Amino acid sequence: MALNPSLLHVDPRDNVAVAVRLVEPGETLCDGVTASAQIAAGHKVALQPIAAGEPVLKYGWPIGRARADIAPGEHVHTHNVATALEGLEEYVWAPTPPDALAAPRQTTFQGYRRSNGKVGTRNEIWILCTVGCVGRTAQRIAAEAAKRFEGRVDGVHALTHPFGCSQLGGDLAATRDMIAALASHPNAGGALIIGLGCENNQLDKVLEAAPSLDPARLRAFTAQMAEDEMEEGLKAVAELVAIAEQDRREPCPVSDLVVGLKCGGSDGFSGLTANPLVGRIADKVTAGGGTAVLTEIPEIFGAERLLMSRAKDEAVFRQIASLVNDFKDYFISHGEPVSENPSPGNIAGGITTLEEKSLGAVQKAGRGQVTEVLRYGGQAHEHGVVLLEAPGNDAVSSTALTAAGATVILFTTGRGTPLGFPAPTLKIATNSGLAQRKPNWIDFDAGRIASGESFDDAADRLMELVVATASGKATRAEENGEREIALWKRGVTL
Repeated sequence: MALNPSLLHVDPRDNVAVAVRLVEPGETLCDGVTASAQIAAGHKVALQPIAAGEPVLKYGWPIGRARADIAPGEHVHTHNVATALEGLEEYVWAPTPPDALAAPRQTTFQGYRRSNGKVGTRNEIWILCTVGCVGRTAQRIAAEAAKRFEGRVDGVHALTHPFGCSQLGGDLAATRDMIAALASHPNAGGALIIGLGCENNQLDKVLEAAPSLDPARLRAFTAQMAEDEMEEGLKAVAELVAIAEQDRREPCPVSDLVVGLKCGGSDGFSGLTANPLVGRIADKVTAGGGTAVLTEIPEIFGAERLLMSRAKDEAVFRQIASLVNDFKDYFISHGEPVSENPSPGNIAGGITTLEEKSLGAVQKAGRGQVTEVLRYGGQAHEHGVVLLEAPGNDAVSSTALTAAGATVILFTTGRGTPLGFPAPTLKIATNSGLAQRKPNWIDFDAGRIASGESFDDAADRLMELVVATASGKATRAEENGEREIALWKRGVTL
């Protein structure tokens, strides 16, 4: 089939192609087929007849079913395609032999090795709070400390949230576990945790939840018991800075790297450029003995079997199946369909169904073996691909990635966002237009792949940037002072 060079036929089995640029009505698409409508870049067009009820294929997999007969040359999108996702599913353990990933060339980064063996990519002081009531106090202490101790560590940052009071059960436990996990992060050369005193999320329980904390690098107090919380906070930070400033970067192998994998503001190119490119970075890291953490569980619905087939054993397969069905049940119990996705921005960019979004999203995990499944607030212990429970929300899932141990986050985007998170976050544009429009947001242009750059060349360039970032190079978000956390609120508030 002689295909118009402005179209991309992702898999030989596909009955649609993706426009790389704007295709005008009447333009020849392939032998005997012309476009019957304008097809925007990132959107799909039918290459052959698709009868009503038949599957629409992209990536070689169904992304939904035709609502009506679709003729060759027609625009294929939400007006004529519907999701096939419904409720809970029965899954069968059907492993496939893992791909043999080529070991990467000898790669090292300059990291901070901690006493527990973990390696950080930053040497910062993190100020955390047990409850939102002292969030502003934490921010005031961080702002003053950043001025007083400038240049002695990589930064002093307050990571605040509005929760911790009036929480019960699992919600309270999740808030506690997340704060404890962040305080234990290797990018924190020291951590100060501030409590109020009367909150449900009691400070002593948070400290008990963080057994891996180095007591020499931890300070904590409750504001109600402090005569002057600013003075006490600044004194604590001064002590932490005096310890952390003695730390030095040293050469560390890629096996010490933990990369978080995230996409946000996806478009029709996400699964064609940036996500498979990040998958190649995940392969380089995991083949070298490192860890790649994938999350956004609602955005693997429809593609979960690809991950299940790569589980290292049946126990991990069953954990994936339980995690997926539990998240589907979370939607159903709130009266929402499991396919309540993609977002308006995704649809405008050419993504039609959740299956299509998911098939593109899981490519960030590359081809490595899934070795561990974490529930929300958990920390990664296995090397390889780790699957983490969290929603698709950018801030919530990126905070969960950080708490799980990610020391660099690779964030692909087709629409763009200024958001930054505690771990240095590289924004990778799926299309060159975004990279050119928002150079103050975007760290890497994966859109060059759509213009002919090879994946191998792009992966080499991106890996160099990942290593440089892990060694201290600031990301755009860091330069812009963008640093947020967000916690997942699921339960009752008193």
